[in-house]
Amino acid sequence: MLLILIAVHLLSQDSIAAPLPRPPDARATADSCKDIDNCRTLFSIVWGCLATIFACTWVSVHPNVPPPNQSSLQLFWRRLKMMLIAMIAPEVMVGFAARQFFGSRRMVKEFKFSRTQAFFFCMGGFVSPTGYPIATKEQLKDPKLGPEFQKAIGNINEEDIKDRSKGDALSKGVALLQGLWFIMQCVARVHQHLAVTQLEIATLAFAIVNIFIWLLWWNKPLDVQRPIVVGPPTQPDSENITLPIQLPRSTRFWSTIFGYSEDEYRPLSSVSVPSFWSINLDESNDNGVGILLFLVGTLFGAIHCAAWNTVFPTDYEMWIWRTSSVVIVVYPGLTFLILLIAMSDWLDSVVETVFTIMVLGSPIYIAARLILIVLPLVELRSLPASVFVDVNWSTYIPHI
Repeated sequence: MLLILIAVHLLSQDSIAAPLPRPPDARATADSCKDIDNCRTLFSIVWGCLATIFACTWVSVHPNVPPPNQSSLQLFWRRLKMMLIAMIAPEVMVGFAARQFFGSRRMVKEFKFSRTQAFFFCMGGFVSPTGYPIATKEQLKDPKLGPEFQKAIGNINEEDIKDRSKGDALSKGVALLQGLWFIMQCVARVHQHLAVTQLEIATLAFAIVNIFIWLLWWNKPLDVQRPIVVGPPTQPDSENITLPIQLPRSTRFWSTIFGYSEDEYRPLSSVSVPSFWSINLDESNDNGVGILLFLVGTLFGAIHCAAWNTVFPTDYEMWIWRTSSVVIVVYPGLTFLILLIAMSDWLDSVVETVFTIMVLGSPIYIAARLILIVLPLVELRSLPASVFVDVNWSTYIPHI
């Protein structure tokens, strides 16, 4: 109810900002809370941002089922790599989540699985008694074993799948509310004309993008470490052995965005699905994933541009921030524009052009993302005095 009252009041124009003991553009190098009744410390600012980023890049990541006999250190490193990808290119994680979301929807319609069963299938949660993943539509459509696999998966109790998950609706909801609360705080600070740090702007971008990830993966079990054995035994594929760890690094990188083809991954030659495995989608869903990925990437960069006119310690740092923000807006935006042209059949070589742009622009994009991670921490050495004034929440609660 409080959040609803705040949201309604933000649309009004009669709110009074909290008074400042000094001009809002004055600089402060430490926790300037003297003579301020409603203040916050530098520690609370950094802690709130780091907690939100952690929820957005660690808690919200839902890995696929790992290979068997993995040590705790291997599992930690596997998830840490996904966290680093989510920090450098969070829209890639949105694209991966979207591929599994659309893939699970297709499994529900085509094979009458429940949403939980479909997500568990897409994440490599089912294996045959011989230990090979049951993770492709071709296996379910196989004339001999397909019907038995479909029946076995359909008979799996959803509660058994959810019991393997390390998160439920409550834990996911708490992490999601952390992001929503941070967004509300930033909006309230802007409404009350209080300074927002560059670290908070960067965190705001993560929090907004994180909403897409949570919604797309809401029905996906979290951090499952052991698969469920279903169906009859399967024989290994002795003709083409292609283990996930043997795939070229470039193939694994691009499959994060575009998915795996039938020739790149063979489940009967491996003991688990790749880290970014998702079933093949039809053309319409593939286009939907691409559109969502690049739109979210553009949105992520546009949020950083919101700090365009904020006060920086030096002009040099200001132009570094502006340039990096423009790069992470233009890179996905330009790629999205070319994809739209490709879908309109205006050019014949657009696919090659898109691929070339993504390959050549990737190092520049990654460099800009790293700058926008490090620079907000550097800016903390000198902040406007109004940064340490907390939001006056009482102005948003109706009272006499």
